[in-house]
Amino acid sequence: MQRIINRKRNNMLRMVIGISCLFALLSTMQVHAQDDDPKGEIFIDAKPGNKNAVFTDGSSITWKLKVKSTYKVKQEGKLSYDLLTDDWKKVWSGSTNVRLGKNSSSTYSVRIPKQGAGIYRVHFNFNLSYYDDTVRRVVAVDPEKITTELHKPEDFAEFWSKSKDQLAKINPDYKISEVQSKNPDVRVYKVEMRSWNNVKIRGWLTVPTQGRNWPVIYKLPGYNIPMRPETDKPDFAVFSIDVRGNGMSRDVVAPESDRYNITNIENKDLYIYHGVYMDCLRGLDFIMSHGNLSLNTNRVAVLGGSQGATLAIVVAALDKRVTACTFELPLYADMHDAYTIGTAFPKTTWPVNRFQDYVKLHRGFSSARFLSLWDYYDPQNFISLVSCPVLMGVGLLDEYCPPRCSFGMYNKIASNVQKEYRVAPDKAHEMNFDYFMFQLLWLKESLRAPN
Repeated sequence: MQRIINRKRNNMLRMVIGISCLFALLSTMQVHAQDDDPKGEIFIDAKPGNKNAVFTDGSSITWKLKVKSTYKVKQEGKLSYDLLTDDWKKVWSGSTNVRLGKNSSSTYSVRIPKQGAGIYRVHFNFNLSYYDDTVRRVVAVDPEKITTELHKPEDFAEFWSKSKDQLAKINPDYKISEVQSKNPDVRVYKVEMRSWNNVKIRGWLTVPTQGRNWPVIYKLPGYNIPMRPETDKPDFAVFSIDVRGNGMSRDVVAPESDRYNITNIENKDLYIYHGVYMDCLRGLDFIMSHGNLSLNTNRVAVLGGSQGATLAIVVAALDKRVTACTFELPLYADMHDAYTIGTAFPKTTWPVNRFQDYVKLHRGFSSARFLSLWDYYDPQNFISLVSCPVLMGVGLLDEYCPPRCSFGMYNKIASNVQKEYRVAPDKAHEMNFDYFMFQLLWLKESLRAPN
């Protein structure tokens, strides 16, 4: 019996020793694994040779990449770089060796051969001992020489002329009520009116309390962005409109956000943007008929971003009472090319994916039919009608509004029209602070404000 007990004790002891050895081995392996996989970060600052990443006059495309490593080990590897068209076709590639010491920094210069006018993607791929990453940027080459095909229906002018005539027959029935303002220097009015198909729409008018004859900024809404009173522009009166289906104007037309731009898309007469474009003209009618509210109806600028950019272009094109037009990130510009670029991404981008999904679900309504209908609403088919000064802003990384489409449209502005653009090289569907400061100064100059 004692012999059996001793044997069990010995087996137990061996088991304990075995488990201890296993833990020791695992700990040693973990230490070695930590040694083999050191911790740290790599910081990459990519700067274009031209500050705004716009290259002109046949110059090479140049970049400087400042690379900082916080790793406590040396790293070696390769920096490869690819130049692609905006629809992801490879144009050129190159590479260079990379050596980074412990906690060190290095700068790498990249020179890409000159290219024809267009928008290009530049991908910098780092493959190092303990680090892999890709930095993606976009450059514009001679953007004012970018040309795109125009798809304008033969009855385009007739279609919109008839629409304006029908709008003129609708009694606007303006209603204006002053509301309490949080800013004592600004009066705030809630405005109501009747528009296309007698639909009721609303907006906000803000007017400085001191002075009179204020130049007007007419602000058009982005996609499903409710408008608010603008009380921070002391040199202007501002009228911000909620078109049908937007903000305060959802009494009758009230589609869900993800269905807004496909509402009645198969019929050019019933399509939601037919009414929206007319709403924007009706809003301008309101401004022009209310000089008695201290508005200078001879100095009116239209302003908008994204969807609002398209609306600003449409108003300036269809109504010559507009004094100036400024917009950024023009959504829907040149839908034919935008469709091609949007579907070239690894995952189709918005809004192209919205239209594409609709086409897939509705047999008989092809992408060709969609594009032929959209031609009546494409801002690039309106832009040549704009005769007032224009300022455009473009984010080079914008996936919703491809820069090629923005510049292709911009270049269709008549040659005798004063125009200029600004680029945000590191922004996608947004602009930087510098742009908006410049835009404000541009508006003051264009409208000769303050009065």
